[in-house]
Amino acid sequence: MRKRQKRILLAMGWYDHRVCQGIAKYAEEVGWHLCADVTKEKVIPWGWSGDGILAWLGAGDDLADFVVSAKLPTVDFSFRRPQLPFPRVLTDHALAARLAAEHFLVRGMKNFMFYSAAENWSFDEVGSAFVQTVKTAGHDCQWIRWHKSSAFATGHFQWKDRMRWLASQLKAAPKPLALFAASDDHALEVIETCENIGLAVPEQVSIIGMDNSLLAVEAMHTPISSVDRNLEALGYRGAELLDRLMHGKSPPSKPTRIPPKGLIERKSSDLLAVNHPGVARSLQFLWKNFHRPIGVEDLVTVAAMSRSALHQAFLEHIGRPPGKELHRIRIENAKRILAQSNLKLEAVAEACGYQSANSFWLAFKHTTGISPKQFQKRFCN
Repeated sequence: MRKRQKRILLAMGWYDHRVCQGIAKYAEEVGWHLCADVTKEKVIPWGWSGDGILAWLGAGDDLADFVVSAKLPTVDFSFRRPQLPFPRVLTDHALAARLAAEHFLVRGMKNFMFYSAAENWSFDEVGSAFVQTVKTAGHDCQWIRWHKSSAFATGHFQWKDRMRWLASQLKAAPKPLALFAASDDHALEVIETCENIGLAVPEQVSIIGMDNSLLAVEAMHTPISSVDRNLEALGYRGAELLDRLMHGKSPPSKPTRIPPKGLIERKSSDLLAVNHPGVARSLQFLWKNFHRPIGVEDLVTVAAMSRSALHQAFLEHIGRPPGKELHRIRIENAKRILAQSNLKLEAVAEACGYQSANSFWLAFKHTTGISPKQFQKRFCN
């Protein structure tokens, strides 16, 4: 007799195809039947019966009421309703914010802004983490929020009102400005506003978005840098957790956080605001050659400075000595490669400038607390 397939409902109040791709990958591995009518048609299937629910309980109480009433094992990808007793799989927004902040900080930026335009739990998490990371580095960060501004308006002209308000905020901000936007759509608003009021991107306003979701981004005059949230892994890990719940396992006590794949660097944030020529030259050399077996002596040669002078200059302008910055960049790129591929350890080590797989393994374990394989298994299914 054919084994009965588990029926899983996708009750996604917010849709991204990458989340569904991750869910589908897991479903294929274990033989689930996915019911996606809610996701596709936005029609709640009152009376539906099945084995479990994967939900994104965003706006709309009807969907949340239905999922609660179903009384089935459920995993929620949203934290909009923390009072609901569902286990959750969420983006590690603190790490996403840190990626954006460090991208700006290592380039010598000193003026920071975070932009959000709506009440949203994920925007709040990202914004709070970005402000705190910048503050820890010794800088202030202005958080501009359209929905909390005195200029906030609704109605037929709200778009024009919002763009006028955003233009005034950007004009008044000190330059060069490092701006992290709550989403790619927010980032697009910023770049279009900059173009309209004559602010150069990235020379005057350096911009990073969130989600890596814009269509035809490389066709833009100024392609927008963005943090890739690793939504495929989010969907896969959510499905994996639901499977455990349906087999009687206890839910985790805290939300499972999925680290982003990394920051996709494009022209909108390609600015080096370091006023020290030796540091600037060595940083540019480092970014272009970190995958080669270079060391601090190579940076000293490029900077045309003594080792001690370059060390002190890096501390003043970057906040880390040259060797630690080289190490940081190699490890961050290793994370990106591990998240996006199944390359063997030797290949990852070579791609990041390590002379052996063993030296790479030791450096990665010392920095992250887990081995490269553990990182890949935990975050990148």
